[in-house]
Amino acid sequence: MKSSKRRLQALAEGSETIPNYLKMEDSETSIPPVFRSRLHELFSQIEKEFDLLYTENLNLQEKIDILSEKLERESYVGDKQNVDYIEFESTGKNSKSKLSQNSQKVKTSHKLRVQTSKIVSSFKAPSYSCQLIREFTGHKDGIWDVTTARPGQSLIGTASADHTACVWSVDWGKCLLQYTGHSGSVNSIKFHPSRDIALTSSGDNTAHVWQAAVNWDLPRGQSSEEELEGGGEESLGEGDRPEVLRTPLKELGGHSGVVVAADWLTGGDHVITASWDRTANLYDVETGDCLQILTGRSVTSAVFTREDKVVSGSDDRSVKVWDVRNMRSALATIRSDSSVNRVSVSGGGMIAIPHDNRQVRIFDLQGQRLARLPRSSRQGHRRMVTSVAWAEDISCGINFFSCGFDRRILGWAIQPSKDN
Repeated sequence: MKSSKRRLQALAEGSETIPNYLKMEDSETSIPPVFRSRLHELFSQIEKEFDLLYTENLNLQEKIDILSEKLERESYVGDKQNVDYIEFESTGKNSKSKLSQNSQKVKTSHKLRVQTSKIVSSFKAPSYSCQLIREFTGHKDGIWDVTTARPGQSLIGTASADHTACVWSVDWGKCLLQYTGHSGSVNSIKFHPSRDIALTSSGDNTAHVWQAAVNWDLPRGQSSEEELEGGGEESLGEGDRPEVLRTPLKELGGHSGVVVAADWLTGGDHVITASWDRTANLYDVETGDCLQILTGRSVTSAVFTREDKVVSGSDDRSVKVWDVRNMRSALATIRSDSSVNRVSVSGGGMIAIPHDNRQVRIFDLQGQRLARLPRSSRQGHRRMVTSVAWAEDISCGINFFSCGFDRRILGWAIQPSKDN
């Protein structure tokens, strides 16, 4: 986990790193041009080999996922036939139960109930279907965060390690505004609850407030995917390029380390930031003054729900649901096999959990699994999923977004399955 954090820190401060000996100017201590050229050639060969190995690994992982899902479905069907018909007869210390056509004796009915409930929950079929609707592409490096705009605006915002933040039209699949004011990786983005401004945090140790009003009159012809296939920015007309903004309305400083997250507090008059310097700063938005510095424990993400609950994700690969009126013990704990990134909770109480292993799992507030997003290269993410976001307003049938270090933002339709 420490090595993972060091990797993330390097990416947060600037993902493109070059060995120092390749940065040296020609001098008595520099590497001769012949050897320098040879080193570049060797590094290129190594990179190609890694790409081949990575592709092979993805193909093998897809096959494993397909077989695992098939096995899970077959196991569910088989065990459902054995578990659906259960009778209990309690007489004193001994209890009898029928499981299908087989009779079994157990010491207590309580023990049997616990065992059968575990079987049912472990083979429970997903109750929601997940369908990929739209892909948004254009960032030049991994994407750390995705967020949705306030109701009534069909917009999403993204924060990327390429030092930019983007505002996208959900309907057109097109980037309308690009913010380039940070000098480091942009790690998070949040829209103001009532105004056309946005808040971003960065590896340059600051948070910025900037104007996020978009030009809705931009041409609607090409999608972002078509732009890339057509040769990138050079092939676009002047009117097809997104508007670029470089100057913030307010720069919030004071941290001595990477600012990994920032969010608006109720009403949007104040901002709170979280940094790797193990502090959280409270700011006045109008003046930009730091009002208070808070210190605490390491938590990767925390989300408030509408039911006075808090959902937190941590480095210990767990997600916990808390009641704000009693924080002594968690109401539910969800364990996983991979690191937890930025979670999101829908208005209906569905928890979406993105993982380093490309998985996105969806649970309810009681800790029961509802669904899992596809993880194949055709539909799912190809690298770690860093952030997810639910949409209150459904646009183009999309009510959920995910992003990751494959430089892609995916829009999904997550609905109750027909069998549910």
